[in-house]
Amino acid sequence: MQDKLINIVIVGHVDHGKSTVIGRLLADTNSLPEGKLEQVKKTCERNAKPFEYAFLLDALKDEQSQGITIDAARVFFRTTKRHYLILDAPGHIEFLKNMVTGASHAECALLVIDAAEGVQENSRRHGTMLSLLGIKQVAVLVNKMDLVDYSRTVFDSIVEEFQAFLSQLDVEPVAWIPVSGMQGDNIASSTNDNIASNNGDCVAACGSPWYEGPTVLEALDRFKAAPPLDDKPFRMPVQDVYKFTRAADDRRIVAGTVESGRLRPGDEVIFYPSGKRSHVKRIEVFNAESPAGAVCGQATGFTLTEQIYVKRGELAARAGEKPAPLVSSRFAVSLFWLGRKPLATGRDYTLKLGAARVPVRLAEVRKVIDASDLSDTGKSAIERHDVAECVLQTQRAIALDLADDFPGTGRFVLVDDYEIAGGGIVREALADQQSELRRRVFIRDSKWVGSDLHPIERSRRYNQRATLVLITGEVASGRKDVARLLERSLFEEGKFVYYLGIGSIRYGVDADILEGRSDEPDEDRLEHIRRMAEVANILLHAGLILIITARDITQNELDIMRTVLGDEIIESVWVGERKTTDLAPTLHLDNVSDTAEGAGRIIDMLQRKGIVFKPW
Repeated sequence: MQDKLINIVIVGHVDHGKSTVIGRLLADTNSLPEGKLEQVKKTCERNAKPFEYAFLLDALKDEQSQGITIDAARVFFRTTKRHYLILDAPGHIEFLKNMVTGASHAECALLVIDAAEGVQENSRRHGTMLSLLGIKQVAVLVNKMDLVDYSRTVFDSIVEEFQAFLSQLDVEPVAWIPVSGMQGDNIASSTNDNIASNNGDCVAACGSPWYEGPTVLEALDRFKAAPPLDDKPFRMPVQDVYKFTRAADDRRIVAGTVESGRLRPGDEVIFYPSGKRSHVKRIEVFNAESPAGAVCGQATGFTLTEQIYVKRGELAARAGEKPAPLVSSRFAVSLFWLGRKPLATGRDYTLKLGAARVPVRLAEVRKVIDASDLSDTGKSAIERHDVAECVLQTQRAIALDLADDFPGTGRFVLVDDYEIAGGGIVREALADQQSELRRRVFIRDSKWVGSDLHPIERSRRYNQRATLVLITGEVASGRKDVARLLERSLFEEGKFVYYLGIGSIRYGVDADILEGRSDEPDEDRLEHIRRMAEVANILLHAGLILIITARDITQNELDIMRTVLGDEIIESVWVGERKTTDLAPTLHLDNVSDTAEGAGRIIDMLQRKGIVFKPW
């Protein structure tokens, strides 16, 4: 019985012959489609072009014309022991980002070095990147040994130099193999076998009879498959939520691919970073009976007993399993940078981790490392091809894991100008401004005693979606007048709505803060905001459209409310031409001629978003 499929990436400096190695391996093990080898040879003959085994992989015309691989080729291959997916990743320095795409899905690696050229800067970069991606199982192939007369001295020198480098990365290759991709030596059979069967007239110098280690084929079978992830805690990045409306089908199917663990009906799941929780009602599959569960590696979907609002980018985990996902907007990472422009503070990038896509900035550079020799450069800027230890700050909190614990949810890429410009691994989740508040909210939600009336029932009965409309602006902006007219207008349309001024909270819920004080101290403002959000949480659970006014709300204060309530339930409105804070509101009423116009524009926004419906 064969072992499970294992993913292997092959990397190396440009022209060091990695594609030739794989092409030769496929040919010598009869793994090619019938007639493929002959077809490629005839094509080369028609074009008066010398045949190369690399052409078996380099299918694109522009790849053959340039003589380099420009995209990661996927090759399925098998031995008597197991199935493989071999990813041939590019080696040219301009295509390192494509190599990242290939290596990010691999468990093991073959790293190819040209015996004649020796260890190159890119060879060391590839070793560093494999280490950053958590790929510790590596076999180093010293290729083109025929060009150095199979010199053991040359081979030993390369091994000594590169082994010293890899040891700094805590990478110990499982094998160092002298090979000739062109001649087939030590690929699928040993040099001595080739001499005996194919090169009978050669002397021993024609090969490497001094080498007694495994062939590439044998080294592949010596790689250990990654341990099954089924027994680890459950993780599933939410890719989408599918909703149905026909034939009274009100299912909301949470869909994604299981990164680790398993899930069964009845399991309680928590979605991070929102902290929302429910129980699995049913595992859903297309046009088939519902299975007993979902396991690691499966693309799956499931419905919940309570229809909570879940969105793409959240991370599903089973309640009670440890460790739970980490949630923060600040985290320490190790990353490599491939962008044309330096990775700089003050610029916005996009971070992709799991299914999450979120704006991110570089918050702190701790150390910039020269990827070719691992020295500390002492630089404060992260330039192209640098490796760095740094701190990233996302615009909002996201869920993640440490890469050492969960590679699938601990690796990320950075996008700049719509291009992948870097990537790396999460080393540590750091505390941010909302960490303590997030902890309190998580406890609150775990202890929440819910009503027997489902939020969807209230939404259907009230013909609206519970929402907080937060109206802010300067003191004399007219925000309160707009809020009161908005409440009246929605009420007359039959909506369940309530206007709550912050003063109603200050002298009631916040009386302990204000006792003995004539003015509201600035240091207590954030606590006022938090308590206001908690009051709003209760009223929103009752299905109301809640209108709150407060002066000069900042982005940080809005983030506090989003942490307490969830960002999908808040619509923020700034009233007044002059914005005095850093708030990025949903709607800016910068040119309102009268109160009725302002209220009308807010109602238009609520209708566009489906929070309320236009009257017939």
